[in-house]
Amino acid sequence: MKKNILKFISLFAFLALFLAACGNAAEATPAPEQVIASNEVIAEGRLEPIHATNLSFQARGVVEEVLVKAGDTVSEGDVLVRLSNAGGAEAQFVIAQNGYDLLLRNESGDRAKLWQVYMNAQIVRAKAETEWEDLNVDDIDSRIEDLEADVEDRKTDLTDAQDEFDKYKDLDENNSRRVTAEDDLEQAHEDLNQALRDLEEETRSRDEIKAAYDAALANEAEAKYQYEISLAGPNADQLILAKAQLDAAKDALANFVITAPFGGVVAEVNVKVGEQVGTETRAVSVADFSAWTVETTDITELEVVKLKVGQSVSLIPDALPDLELSGEIVEISNAYTQQGGDIIYAVTIRVNETDPRLRWGMTVEAVFLEQLSD
Repeated sequence: MKKNILKFISLFAFLALFLAACGNAAEATPAPEQVIASNEVIAEGRLEPIHATNLSFQARGVVEEVLVKAGDTVSEGDVLVRLSNAGGAEAQFVIAQNGYDLLLRNESGDRAKLWQVYMNAQIVRAKAETEWEDLNVDDIDSRIEDLEADVEDRKTDLTDAQDEFDKYKDLDENNSRRVTAEDDLEQAHEDLNQALRDLEEETRSRDEIKAAYDAALANEAEAKYQYEISLAGPNADQLILAKAQLDAAKDALANFVITAPFGGVVAEVNVKVGEQVGTETRAVSVADFSAWTVETTDITELEVVKLKVGQSVSLIPDALPDLELSGEIVEISNAYTQQGGDIIYAVTIRVNETDPRLRWGMTVEAVFLEQLSD
């Protein structure tokens, strides 16, 4: 400690004056050899938990329940202290939480259904795609061309048959030439109709498979779109509103109920049941003692330039001189304070080890070890 060094220097000067006054030596005591100062920086700091906070109510009221005591282990969200007028806010919070959770559950279920629809659409599309790829379209197109030519021929036959019948249509119905021409005309009609049916059937053998494939592609695209927009929430507006209501209820509840902001240990309980409290009352202190930091209080502008983030530090608590801990600089403040004419910078050190004897606020001597040149 810097204060320990000053004490040592003062003691040394006192002893030198005392020996000179005794006159035991005939000659003046020779001046001590000048000690060459090390480039190491030595500072003093305070031991702090990795996380620590003092909690207060945001409203005035009477303490109804104190659910913890100093030394208790708590988890994030645990209720620590409750005011007597917390009931209404708690009820509103429960209602808002249930409403929000219900929307989330429904959203998850709807999304799962949409995903299944998308998967089924992929299966149907894959089957239709295989049927289309297996189809010999060139052969079908060739047969269609032949059938189209056949249709044209049948149309020509029908025209010829119609012309032939027109020659005899005014004759008696039983006239053999008229009967033959009429039969030929009827047969030409039937042949044309059959040719058209054959053409349609062959065309359908291609177009129905292509249409099924196109429909499967469209259904798959729509199913994919519906699933993807569900990722943002099919009830996005409702969810936003419900989340806002939940946050408002949580803020209102925070006025009357203190909960643990993180997991740790209750360091202090400063309220009792029946006590009137307000925003100025520190009700509970919670800390996470699983790890420690040290923040220095006396690094000057001449010393801070010798330090850098990542530098190793040796730490010895005043109360535990036999305990040496290792640490590392994690932050060097850019802001300063003025103390007794000196410009002081805060340096934060992460402590790499722990010990059950360590306590919040212990004074620690920090020796910043010299860095080897790069």
